[in-house]
Amino acid sequence: MLSSLLERKIEKRPDKIRLEGRVLFLTEDPELIKRQLAGEDLAWDTKNPAKNPKLRDDISTDEITPAHYCFYFDETLGEIPYLGLKCGDVLPIGRSDVKRGRFVCAVSGKRRGKGSSREQSPYAEMCAGIRVVIAENIERIYKQNCQNLGLLTSTNFSLIDKIRAGEEIPLSEFTAGEDEITRQVIEYGGLFPFNVARMQGKVFLPPITTAREAVAGKRAGATRPMTVAEKIFARHMVNDRGEVGVAAVKPGDTGFARADLRFSHEYVTPMAAIFFERYVGKDAQVNDPHSIIFFRDHLTFLDEVISEEKKKLGLLDLATQLKIKQQDFAAKQGVRLHGELKDRKGSEGICHSIVLESYALPGQLNIGSDSHTPHVGAIGCVAFGIGTTDVFNSWITRDVRVKVPESVKIVIRGKKHRNVTAKDFILKILSLDYVRSGKALAKVMEYAGDAVEALSVDERATMTNMAAEIGGFTGIVAPDKKAVDFLVERRGMDRNKAQAMIEGLYSDPGAQYAEVIELDAADITPMVATPGDPGNGKYIRDLHTPVPVEIAYGGTCTAGKNEDMDMYALVLADALKHGKRVADSVKFYIQFGSQETRDYCIRRGYLDVFQKAGVQVIEPSCGACINAGPGVSTRPDQVVISAQNRNFPGRSGPGQMYLASPLTVAASAVAGYIVEYEPSEKKELVSA
Repeated sequence: MLSSLLERKIEKRPDKIRLEGRVLFLTEDPELIKRQLAGEDLAWDTKNPAKNPKLRDDISTDEITPAHYCFYFDETLGEIPYLGLKCGDVLPIGRSDVKRGRFVCAVSGKRRGKGSSREQSPYAEMCAGIRVVIAENIERIYKQNCQNLGLLTSTNFSLIDKIRAGEEIPLSEFTAGEDEITRQVIEYGGLFPFNVARMQGKVFLPPITTAREAVAGKRAGATRPMTVAEKIFARHMVNDRGEVGVAAVKPGDTGFARADLRFSHEYVTPMAAIFFERYVGKDAQVNDPHSIIFFRDHLTFLDEVISEEKKKLGLLDLATQLKIKQQDFAAKQGVRLHGELKDRKGSEGICHSIVLESYALPGQLNIGSDSHTPHVGAIGCVAFGIGTTDVFNSWITRDVRVKVPESVKIVIRGKKHRNVTAKDFILKILSLDYVRSGKALAKVMEYAGDAVEALSVDERATMTNMAAEIGGFTGIVAPDKKAVDFLVERRGMDRNKAQAMIEGLYSDPGAQYAEVIELDAADITPMVATPGDPGNGKYIRDLHTPVPVEIAYGGTCTAGKNEDMDMYALVLADALKHGKRVADSVKFYIQFGSQETRDYCIRRGYLDVFQKAGVQVIEPSCGACINAGPGVSTRPDQVVISAQNRNFPGRSGPGQMYLASPLTVAASAVAGYIVEYEPSEKKELVSA
């Protein structure tokens, strides 16, 4: 493998580029988009931006490439971009419209590319002819996927005039402000050609000198105070001698970090495998297959909800091909595949659930093909989502490109109300101006404070998981006795061994943060995120008018864990005790995150409670969260309350989705409308 890559001819892009084509402005007004698709070039004043139409903010990857179309993993994706883009209640862009329009640039507002880590989104834009994306700010994973593929990105709106005039643009316009490695990735036209150049010794990898900087003028042995995440990065960064580990890092340090675990699921593995076979070789072997894991967890129940129209398009057959390609590649490479069940429909579990239950360890650095990879930060490891190109490159190098991010410390003090959960905490955080304005993008979310310390590992995982919705690099909780107990009780690990793993994994006094946010748990009451975005957080008591629901859904990686099941069961058992069950007007689905959680429910007698209360129980899979299983909406006016992590337009069907905690979802299923759970016992503040 290495010998063929060492002989591969690799060249940089030209120093100047000319982009010939039209500019597509993704505006809030659907009529303006339709006019552009019909051939009109929209007037745009780059010098007086206040005069321009409002651009769409918060365009998610679900809107760029709706989930079902990600079954394609070839150039057919060029017919797909922006099919899910919603402007008001209108979907103005149809199949192949962008490609037919000869657009070379797409322009939008804040937080472009939020949500899923799917690389199909920038790949679809590229295949449709888009060569540059311009936005006010761009989400980390989406931006890195663009860079890895060779799609140019910018926040400089003055480039619009140059593109329209057909002027040559210096490549430095797109590399300005980037770190040394990212600059070279852009210059070489993508991550793979850069890595080949890296193997050939043609690129410059800046040494990490933070430790030497920290000791200058100080006593011998002194290093800069680091956050817990920075300590983990330092342990995993590859130094200038090719060894793993440096004495210290600071935000902005760039390099490659050695991954302890690399995982992907059937949405991503096939595309990565095709890239690997195309660019490396059909018979090439991945580097260290024992630290790679594959999962068949996203599309297990797709056949139950996919529409006849999509079946006629062959999308169900394509989804089956994803499964087969992953199986074949896993067998060929000797990689562990957590797949479908043999005796009944369902999967072994959702990737994040299984990685937390069985694999991740405190102090590790883990990468996965999913934006919710930070889930396992609950036990004190740095884990983050990567795109397809990063996945396939990691199979070659076993490392991943990293720019050490800044950290934001979110301190939640005091005692929470009995009907408040980690989900309410994170919905509150998502509603903060600091997050909604994009200031938290690409930063580590470090959760701390006595209210967080009182949470179990399962509940902490809800918060680290939804660092993805914040747009953060990852989420982490410094490991403590709760993490040790988790490893001992759930993994059977020796307590002394588990205790040794967490030594030193805390943030140093004096560690630097981009922001410190402090909240009082007592001020937080049960919340929902209203339809359209997880950041639309409101206290339930501020909804004012009742919101009837037709579907309630409890499950996914975020809310399919053991303690989530405790919450569903608590509410339903309480309802049964008072002669109530799920309202006749509501369908309530509960889906396990893993077989381990299903077994836990059997041991605790929860399946009987669920059955008596009128719940439909589903075997593990991602399911409704990605529009691929029972619990999806089928009408635009249908109201859903869900414990999942995101409610972007169209993500889980055309309905109106409210996000809430497991307690709120279950209580609302019983009531028939959105309500706070009211515990039978005396209401009081609690510390756990």
